[in-house]
Amino acid sequence: MIAGDLLQQFYNIADTLIVGKFIGSHALAAVGSAYSLMTFLTSVFLGLSMGAGVLFSIELGRENMQRLRSAIFHAFFLIIAITAVINSLLFLLADPLLYFLSVPDEIYDYMKAYLLIIFTGLIATSLYNFFACLLRAVGNSLIPLVFLGVSALMNVGLDLLFVPVFQWGIQGTAIATVIAQYISGIGISLYFLAKCRRFIPKAEERKFDAGVLWDILGLSSMTCVQQSCMNFGILLVQRLVDSFGTITMAAFAAGVKIDTFAYLPVQDFGNAFSIFISQNCGAGKVDRQRKGFRAATLISMTFSALISLLVVVFAGPLMRIFIRADEKAVLMSGIRYLRIEGAFYTGIGCLFLLYGFYRGIGRPGISVILTVVSLGTRVVLAYLLAPVIGETGIWMAVPIGWFLADVIGYGWYFLKKASWFPSMRSM
Repeated sequence: MIAGDLLQQFYNIADTLIVGKFIGSHALAAVGSAYSLMTFLTSVFLGLSMGAGVLFSIELGRENMQRLRSAIFHAFFLIIAITAVINSLLFLLADPLLYFLSVPDEIYDYMKAYLLIIFTGLIATSLYNFFACLLRAVGNSLIPLVFLGVSALMNVGLDLLFVPVFQWGIQGTAIATVIAQYISGIGISLYFLAKCRRFIPKAEERKFDAGVLWDILGLSSMTCVQQSCMNFGILLVQRLVDSFGTITMAAFAAGVKIDTFAYLPVQDFGNAFSIFISQNCGAGKVDRQRKGFRAATLISMTFSALISLLVVVFAGPLMRIFIRADEKAVLMSGIRYLRIEGAFYTGIGCLFLLYGFYRGIGRPGISVILTVVSLGTRVVLAYLLAPVIGETGIWMAVPIGWFLADVIGYGWYFLKKASWFPSMRSM
């Protein structure tokens, strides 16, 4: 899962790297701002897929194959239908969205041209995420990695062909991304149909079942709300960043790619932990949940601390991967971002773990609360501090929000664990 999502980041990282090196800071700022918008928009069906994956894991733990296949049928059509509606609305609301983000005039055309192409790949992204979550839920994390690896390499190759060679500009990076997304989405769908026949719903399981749909919505809706709240908060921060102009936007675009790549392993560790918890929850193995929580916390904190050290020490070289050496102002702004936010990755590592835990035990509403606390604190502090101390205030607000949510999440666990898991005597 970690390797798969690291590869998935190459979609946008390849765009960012090539745009920054071959087109310039204006195009880089546009791609970075577009990334925040697309992350928010795709969070809806990503959250639905993740929530449905919990139900898949629970039914697999119970060895109830008939209900598992029925859940797969209902979840697939629900997620595809929602994706189609969102996709249609995006083409109609492109200009209002750009206006909401306070996109500067000098990059408006860049960003709109990029987004109108990227929007066409949403269905492919939805297909990939659904089948990847399904395969991971039943214990197969290798195949999503294989398809994603192939498409990620294709994305990089097409980027290098369309931008430096064909001179298609920012549209070329968008076309390369969409082609790669369809390769992964269609490829993993065909694999599932050909190789996972025991999970394909039978005729009697392809009938509407309100109980199954309700279970999917119960687990998915809160995960969807959590993902949407998290990314809407990021979108509001992006709007504030945009108001500082192209230099800060470009620095933020590069910095976000670096720290997203840096803490992505702990995000996927949290998702894998959610599958572990939900399967053991379905099987009634309380002791494994207790031991898993303790071990996962230790692993996540240790890994996050190590990555923080590396990012703080190598902030300059990391920024120069994306930014040309002659753009000094952008480089300095990005280095400041990494050294403030990157020093505190343990906060986000533990938070991802808590998200996975509460989703896994069937209490996704708690994850929503933690998200609201984390992002709410970040947004409020960013808007309060930015007018006083500039962009540094935006960067400072991030880790404060993480750690406040961590305190609440772990506090809730220790307060409630006796009633949730009566046999627990320790962490």
